[in-house]
Amino acid sequence: MHQRVSVSETTSARRGQVAPLLVGAACFAALLVGLAIFQSSPEVEAPAVAIGEREIVTEQVVATTPAVETTATAPTETGQPVAPIAATPAEQRQQQVAGHVDAGEFQQAVDVALTATSAEERSALLRRVARAQMQMGAFDAARATIRRIPDSEQRIAEQVETSRQELLAGGSGADFESLIDLIQNETEGPWLDVDGIGGTITEFESGVRVDPTGLLYQVNRRELSGKLAALGLRARKADLNEDMARPSALRMVSLTRLEQAVAERLENGQPVVESMRQLAGLSQIQYVFVYPEDGEVVIAGPAEGWAYNELGMPVGVHSGQPTLQLDDLVTVLRTFAPGGQQIFGCSIDPRPEGLKELQEFVAASQANGPLSSGQVRSWAEQLGQKLGRQDITVYGVPTDSRVARVLVEADYRMKLIGLGKGDQAADIPSYFDLLGQNPEYVSGGMDALRWWMTMQYDSVLHSDDHNAFEIQGSSVLCQSENQFLTAQGQRVETGKSEPMNQLFASRFTERFDQLAQEDPIFADMQGIFDLALVAALIRHERIDDRLDWNLGAFGINGQYQPARYAAPTEVDTAVNHRVYRGTEVVVQVAGGVRADLLSVLNDAQKWQSAPRLGQTAESSRPANLPEGRWWWDVTAN
Repeated sequence: MHQRVSVSETTSARRGQVAPLLVGAACFAALLVGLAIFQSSPEVEAPAVAIGEREIVTEQVVATTPAVETTATAPTETGQPVAPIAATPAEQRQQQVAGHVDAGEFQQAVDVALTATSAEERSALLRRVARAQMQMGAFDAARATIRRIPDSEQRIAEQVETSRQELLAGGSGADFESLIDLIQNETEGPWLDVDGIGGTITEFESGVRVDPTGLLYQVNRRELSGKLAALGLRARKADLNEDMARPSALRMVSLTRLEQAVAERLENGQPVVESMRQLAGLSQIQYVFVYPEDGEVVIAGPAEGWAYNELGMPVGVHSGQPTLQLDDLVTVLRTFAPGGQQIFGCSIDPRPEGLKELQEFVAASQANGPLSSGQVRSWAEQLGQKLGRQDITVYGVPTDSRVARVLVEADYRMKLIGLGKGDQAADIPSYFDLLGQNPEYVSGGMDALRWWMTMQYDSVLHSDDHNAFEIQGSSVLCQSENQFLTAQGQRVETGKSEPMNQLFASRFTERFDQLAQEDPIFADMQGIFDLALVAALIRHERIDDRLDWNLGAFGINGQYQPARYAAPTEVDTAVNHRVYRGTEVVVQVAGGVRADLLSVLNDAQKWQSAPRLGQTAESSRPANLPEGRWWWDVTAN
């Protein structure tokens, strides 16, 4: 006879049976001394398992404590019993893991599994634990268990299965675990998850990692993509309904309705679904509408269905542009909320002691005359060694936020492009390319440059009643400055930029849109600027006060918690050199990203009135939306 009970009931029943189990086991052991026991061993059907409940056989009791040894007897051909056969250590581990799993004691089950000396046995036991954790909806715990599986093929297969199960349960659906596993196997360790000591790696879609000291590393994106494809980890379309997957020139997302829907799911212990995390597939923001009578604020722009590319980044199926993300929206809403810093950004800067040592090294080299061909490689290696690493500073947003990581990576890549050390994209010439085309500006020695990126908008239009807003000409501006270095390595701002420095910044700005098409990290940063402009607009126009909306789950102390990543604190130095007609030119670059969106709204030349927007807002109102719906499409008349 079988009896179906819930997991909690099973656990409670086990606790109540511990004492009688021990007594019964002792009696049974005593009987074996003097009695010959003849027992047939019919196969027992494996109990059925369902999510949220388990089926158990009440007549068969399995002891899960190591103190109770399981034995088995079988009659010989003559009918005489033989001595009980003690369970092997592997069988004991299997029983112990099964007992802990049935009781919901997953960490204890993992601890037992890790005592297996055979990689094959350890993989099988850990796989069993991970599958049970998936069934309970503990996907993060399952991923942690899967990382301990020694067999790489099984590990990757289980990672893919975890992502599939989480997507079915309403999770984000992005498969970072297979990417992480590949990076750990293709780079030198030690890795904490694999070797027990060493570095860590966190889920981040653009192909970077941060070691335990906070050092940011670039991963070779092209090589990595090829290896992922070889493993069968190709781009995957998000599982969306037909309406959301359909491209839309103007998709409306109600922030107030979305916040209510997210809060309701969190209160009910449900995950925030993929469509919410990707803001219904928006890739850009063109309008912001306020409907005071409905207590509603809406953002609008082009949208489409999305796929996760080989690096796990959600990008539009047709455009290839990154989707705007809820995590980023909540992060910048909190930055511009009362109590926030109202500005955010990052900076990557050399250390004074490194600059001093590099300056002295370059001066001594210049005094010794031109380098021979045999000296160049060694000399170039010493440049980076002398300067050392550069410090990363993040302000206005949490250092472990996705916003921070996007800004830092975009800034670092911009510097590598300018120094000719990264993949040259969008036909943007490096600073050295420009010097080669304009040799009259070659002065020799060391140049200390500063490049930084900030937002650029042609205008922000508003209706007469300040309930409708249009964002025009969204892009990114690269700015430059030549800095003066003191003998102690201190950088002094000059407020001036020499011609070749200006020219690089100008070319970068001109070709930014093409660059964003080729490298999603720059489009990602531009999307963050758009979201930040919305957040600044809500504060500037006091929209939250007008609607009596305190941002709820999205507020500073709200329930929604954006994902956290390892915070980068330093990066390998951004320095390079070229030799022009026997003269060495060394360039070191500092700079960062600055997002002062309120300055856009306070610029009278950009903040302009457009009465027609009132009509646009009225025609974009939702009509008879079903309960719980927080987005809709507007079709052109």
